[in-house]
Amino acid sequence: MEKMKANKLKEYREQKLISKSELAREAEISLVTIDRIEKGYDCRLSTKRKIIEALGLDIDDKEEIFPE
Repeated sequence: MEKMKANKLKEYREQKLISKSELAREAEISLVTIDRIEKGYDCRLSTKRKIIEALGLDIDDKEEIFPE
């Protein structure tokens, strides 16, 4: 069973007024993947990088979305 990890993706995305589908398109990943991550499922580092870049953040700001 996958372990759930808290992240701030939904909160951050909603603050920026970005829809899930818009973020998925920008990050070039599926809407299902965005949905799963927002529910706390883990994802690949490459997926995290795509999301961070699609949100216009620097990789150094990853803690804002994916706290360790």
